[in-house]
Amino acid sequence: MPIPTLKTILKHQNQCRVIGSRFKTSSVQYVASRFRDPTFEKLMDKYKNLLKVIAIQDLILANPTNNPPSVSLDFLSRLSQKLHLNRGAASFLRKYPHIFHIFYDPNKFQTFCRLTDAAMRVSRQEAEAINASLDVVVDRLVRLLSMSTTKSLPLRAVFKVWRELGLPDDFEDSIISRNSHIFKLVDAHEPNTHILMLTDEMRDKRFVACVENWRVMECCRENSAVDRTEIRFSFKHSYPPGMRLVRDFKAKVKEWQRLPYVGPYEEMGEKKRSKAGIMGLEKRAVAIVHEFLSLTVERMVEVEKISHFRKSLAIDLNIRDLFLDHPGMFYLSTKGKRHTVFLREGYERGCLIDPNPVYNARRKLLDLVVLGRHAMLINNESRSVENCQTQKPCLQDEGRDESI
Repeated sequence: MPIPTLKTILKHQNQCRVIGSRFKTSSVQYVASRFRDPTFEKLMDKYKNLLKVIAIQDLILANPTNNPPSVSLDFLSRLSQKLHLNRGAASFLRKYPHIFHIFYDPNKFQTFCRLTDAAMRVSRQEAEAINASLDVVVDRLVRLLSMSTTKSLPLRAVFKVWRELGLPDDFEDSIISRNSHIFKLVDAHEPNTHILMLTDEMRDKRFVACVENWRVMECCRENSAVDRTEIRFSFKHSYPPGMRLVRDFKAKVKEWQRLPYVGPYEEMGEKKRSKAGIMGLEKRAVAIVHEFLSLTVERMVEVEKISHFRKSLAIDLNIRDLFLDHPGMFYLSTKGKRHTVFLREGYERGCLIDPNPVYNARRKLLDLVVLGRHAMLINNESRSVENCQTQKPCLQDEGRDESI
């Protein structure tokens, strides 16, 4: 396939690039020249702060001995750089009074931070949603292991994406140990390293990929004019408004859609070095990462995290470039000093099309993040009016707690 030069890429930033191998440009240039999707960029503007909030929330909930669970402000301040709190912990916490409550403990002579009642409710709702969907979680984990060439994965790689897969934080006990007929842990050759494997009775289980279900639905739609032979190897593509698709690109996408490939749950077999064989390996890699994203709770994951699965899933290509090569299926964002990939077909107007209870709970926390300091002034004014009417002083929550 003809390959565009960097000059062409930069000149036609609003045009879609050609599927397949690209000209020798650096990854930084390739990322910088991609088409920006305003919807996903706005969503990531919110998510980059949500991730920081979640990191602090996890630290607070990891201290159940404190009543209520809390962490000292000094402790968070020492972690400011690691948590990417550019203006310090105290400044960041003040931005989200609907989530964090800062108070002074006279017994310990220290300032602490805890979650507000609203944030605690959201946290409990997420935990309840995860516990109610353990069967679904087990299925996700089995599917992920089934895509591996050895039906096994390093446990540390699974730890990287436990939240994305909707696993409970104690999944080693609640999922792996309690399902010994499905999973088993074995020691790896490296010290302190474990491999998560499927048991012998589960290794031969067959799965249908998410994209195959989509093809069936497309063919079975009422008044569907889809040619079954045409859609046999196809993936759903959609592009954001403003992205101009040149005729040559459309032709190459159509050619790529028809290209046969080995599915994510099928045995790959011997690698062929021919042009068709290399293209088939690329399409298989696309199928694997497509299925991987379909298994996540929010149809999104950090590229660095999914890269830990490259060897186990037999992906010989640069995963980040793979996402950029297929902008009709994936969107790569660089917000928040991290590269995050979204599965396009899973979203509409910045929201998941087919939401689940865990996602719904996480969106409530995102709503509190977006709320920021809004409504606090209104609430304070309302309380002041009420205090004047009743001629009573405004009482702080929890005695000497000082909200900062």
